[in-house]
Amino acid sequence: MYRFSCCDGLALYLFDWEWDAMTNGGDVEDAAVYALSKGVKPLIWYNSSMFKWITATPVDRMKTHENRVEEFTWLKSLGFAGVKVDFFLSEKQYMIDYYIDILEDAAKFEMMVNFHGSLVPRGWARTYPHLMTMEAVRGAEWYNNNPELTTTAPEHNTVMPFTRNVVGSMDYTPVTFTNSQHPHITSYGHELALSIVFESALQHMADRPEGYYNLPDAAKTLLRDLPAAWDDTKFMDGYPGKDVVIARRKGDIWYIGGMNAENEEKNKQVNLDFLNSDTKYKLTLIEDGEHDMDFSTKYSVVDKSSKIDIKLLRRGGFAAVLEPMQ
Repeated sequence: MYRFSCCDGLALYLFDWEWDAMTNGGDVEDAAVYALSKGVKPLIWYNSSMFKWITATPVDRMKTHENRVEEFTWLKSLGFAGVKVDFFLSEKQYMIDYYIDILEDAAKFEMMVNFHGSLVPRGWARTYPHLMTMEAVRGAEWYNNNPELTTTAPEHNTVMPFTRNVVGSMDYTPVTFTNSQHPHITSYGHELALSIVFESALQHMADRPEGYYNLPDAAKTLLRDLPAAWDDTKFMDGYPGKDVVIARRKGDIWYIGGMNAENEEKNKQVNLDFLNSDTKYKLTLIEDGEHDMDFSTKYSVVDKSSKIDIKLLRRGGFAAVLEPMQ
């Protein structure tokens, strides 16, 4: 009924489809009160209701201006921070109008918006900055839907930074460690790197709670502290479908993520010459361990003249954090 979207310390949680059909002793209002008591702001899912054959509930609550005003008024009173509206599946003019109508009404109630089952970004976020992200990608939910992503994900994941994600924020629902209907063949290091390599103003992590609880402390800390927006981005290395390394900065802190798509181990050397001069940084490097579900965490002090040597397993990956030292 719910999709887990953050681990301890993160700010938002999504109540996913069929939240109106709860039978476990409470309702969505009880869940919202509980979330807010823990300092977590709730988001909530809706069916666009534009296709009668898609029956996941709730339906019709976003379909007209009157419906939206009623629903947003209720959500605002409960402390909800935003909505995820799903199943658009068309680029006809009436559907484009529907997107804009939702954004117009959501703005009046200060609601963030995530469009799922959607077209690629069109630059609307410049006019409507509360539009945080859009799906428009074959993302992690396809481990549930059919076995296709199991074998194609490593290559797919190293193509998206060069193609789809260049267009705008991308709600891939990344960083899933546990297996769903169909298993991963990417390493845990690869999955962790997705949080940095993929950009989404709502970075919706969608694994089961135990997928995050079982992580080592360094990986938990990285996910807990991960920024929602970036001040700078640098392409470090890579080729579509083979591998990719991207560095992103928030304030004075740099994050680096890298992924290997190929079925052979690789060694990468990352040059840190983009760092500030006369500043030393604490490096936390979380790379592949001995096997796919293992991490190796290393700490060191680096500066602008440093280079990092990194091992990537086949279909592996790494994440790194560089924090200025006082």
